[in-house]
Amino acid sequence: MKFGKEFASQMVPEWKEAYMDYNFLKTLLEDIHLFKQRTNKPSSNLRRNQTLFRAFSGLTQIAIPHKTISSPQSDVENQVILVNNENRDGVEGSETMFLMAGEEGGEYEMVYFRRLDDEFNKVVTFYRSKVEEVMKEAGVLNKQMEALIAFRVKVEHPNGWVNSLEETKMLATDVKATRAVLLAATPSAARRSNAGRVPVDVIDEESSMSEERDESSDDNKHEKEMKPIKINLEYNETRFKRPAPLEILQNVKFNSVQETPRSTIKGFLNLPNRTELKFTKENLKKAEDQLMKAFVEFYHKLRLLKSYSFLNIMAFSKIMKKYDKISSRSASKSYMKMVDNSYLGSSDEVSKLMERVEVTFIKHFSNSNHSKGMNILRPKKKREQHRVTFSMGFLFGCTVSLILALVLIIRARRILDERGRVQYMETMFPLYSLFGFIVLHMLMYAANIYFWRRYRVNYSFIFGFKQGTGLGYREVLLLSFCLSALALASVLANLDMEMDPVTHDYKAITELLPLGLVVLVVVIMMCPLNIIYRSSRFFLLICLFHSILAPLYKVTLPDFWLADQLTSQVQALRSVEFYICYYGWGDYKHRQNSCRASDIFNTFSFIIAGVPYLWRLLQCLRRLYDEKDAMQGYNGVKYFLTIVAVSTRTAYQLQRGTIWWFIALITSAAATVLSTYWDIVLDWGLLQHKSNNRWLRDKLLIPHKSVYFVAIGLNVLLRLAWMQTVMNVTIFSLHRQTTTALVASLEIIRRGIWNFFRLENEHLNNVGKFRAFKTVPLPFNYDEDEDKDE
Repeated sequence: MKFGKEFASQMVPEWKEAYMDYNFLKTLLEDIHLFKQRTNKPSSNLRRNQTLFRAFSGLTQIAIPHKTISSPQSDVENQVILVNNENRDGVEGSETMFLMAGEEGGEYEMVYFRRLDDEFNKVVTFYRSKVEEVMKEAGVLNKQMEALIAFRVKVEHPNGWVNSLEETKMLATDVKATRAVLLAATPSAARRSNAGRVPVDVIDEESSMSEERDESSDDNKHEKEMKPIKINLEYNETRFKRPAPLEILQNVKFNSVQETPRSTIKGFLNLPNRTELKFTKENLKKAEDQLMKAFVEFYHKLRLLKSYSFLNIMAFSKIMKKYDKISSRSASKSYMKMVDNSYLGSSDEVSKLMERVEVTFIKHFSNSNHSKGMNILRPKKKREQHRVTFSMGFLFGCTVSLILALVLIIRARRILDERGRVQYMETMFPLYSLFGFIVLHMLMYAANIYFWRRYRVNYSFIFGFKQGTGLGYREVLLLSFCLSALALASVLANLDMEMDPVTHDYKAITELLPLGLVVLVVVIMMCPLNIIYRSSRFFLLICLFHSILAPLYKVTLPDFWLADQLTSQVQALRSVEFYICYYGWGDYKHRQNSCRASDIFNTFSFIIAGVPYLWRLLQCLRRLYDEKDAMQGYNGVKYFLTIVAVSTRTAYQLQRGTIWWFIALITSAAATVLSTYWDIVLDWGLLQHKSNNRWLRDKLLIPHKSVYFVAIGLNVLLRLAWMQTVMNVTIFSLHRQTTTALVASLEIIRRGIWNFFRLENEHLNNVGKFRAFKTVPLPFNYDEDEDKDE
């Protein structure tokens, strides 16, 4: 793979604009190359003729050692550029002077070096700003660790900390040994240069774990170079005094984050939430878990910063070598010397901070188990497994085979002409259509994942998946084909259209197959064992729980994303209602029920049709309350209109009448216009007439603009699928249940298309704000910090 593609593949997607623009600099070098090709006369024949007069050195020769004599004066004369790295008003920047501007075509090279300096200054400025951010965050984590250690001491020693002479000696030796190790690992010059910088001690005083580090650890140069250091220091109680750690707890309280229904209700009623410290093991465990997540996210940020520095230095090296090759000059050495001496190349704050975070995390969160701690800090990237691909292909083949078998059996037995066909469509088809809706939605989600990955949309970060636990499109396809194969096998086993002539009923075991399959899916979803992607299952269940209790939880993107998906699964929810009615009060052995004639069933049809939109409405109101954003109120109005439109359409289906038809038509048209506008303009960010890409938006991930216009057209058309319900349009004399399923499937397809462009727009918003990390709540709050803020 060429470096340009490798460079692009390893970028942090949200920081793409902050990286060196390698491709643009390559185009400038191509201009230089084309100019030299136009102006230089062909001289290949001349060089070849000259070689004909050289002495023949033989086919075999003995290497004779020789000494190359270089003249300093000739090096100065052949110098191409002068690079100055200046620091003006605290901002570092480079300025390169091209010394060959008088030569023919020198203006091309001057433009190249000017843009090269611009890119370098951009990279250094961004890198410095991010380093300053992590330094500030390191200070916050310092104070959190001090509070955690004090809290831990208080929990484990409820009767008080016995500050005996022996314990004081041990603690003092711990601190001195830690400082000596860190000083020994830091060059004297670097210590002098860092004397005035922000302290980077994320580590508490007990970080002597550095002596126990494994020198064979990969990916860490400093860790390999660090040698065990044994220091024998005499204790001097009068010279070294350790402050009592428990005094910190006097100014510390728990952070009150409204994440539970109870705390939300208290906050809404302005009731005080108790944030005083209760020294229990449960609170200690909670604080440790929160701070562990904060350290893992902080370490991930440091790793990306280190990768950012390395990749950009490599990019400058590659582009300068390419310049030397094209221009036949030697400028890369002097320019890279400047890069290496700059803040980007010489700063080691991030590397030191990574080492200290590792020491702290291993000691305090993994019980000094180095391999366990590093596995948590640096989880291995999930690899695509061949068995997943094989199983997916096998189940896909099973699904296709079962579909073919079903079609052939229907045609061979002429099932469509039998009398039990209508009864089957009224009873069994709604049961099995539930699995069709779920499988179709999973297939659309798998396609979304594939294209998100292809166009480098960081969906795992946006959804907040734990690192290494997000499902790939192969895993989603595997689950969908598995469910489809089970559902189709049940359909084939339950394809009887006539009762048993002896018992005058259908086989009970085959009639219970749909219910058994639903129970199986529910059991797998709730299974606590670490099988079948437990992390993803629990993540889905948590988001579903938050959506159901929408106003009682702070709304996050995964929560309202799932609620939006459920608004496209109204027919599937109605199928669940039919399951309860059919197997609870119907006669499933004779395929008889009175569900649709029941007022209770019809009432719940109204409720179920509007429940997903009601969840979204409540989520919008909660976000309006939390964020004070008026757009959330307008979004709530959209969902309220949709609830009215769905309810009136349902009423028209049940009662029929001109009045209900007129009301359903008006409300549905209003809801469709508002929803379509919201989808395209606000959710997708398109139809911006002043953008660089006319009627689209400034930044696009898909290179073909026609794709966006096609998506806009499809969204409008599929939004109008409800007209079939109001207009009573019949398609090829299909059964009413079949038509309803087709309309529901079109809505699921529309939602799948919406998913891609909605997340693309969210990704570009994150890129515009350089947001590449999620915010992790911290357990403790310092009173002194609040006073400063006030």
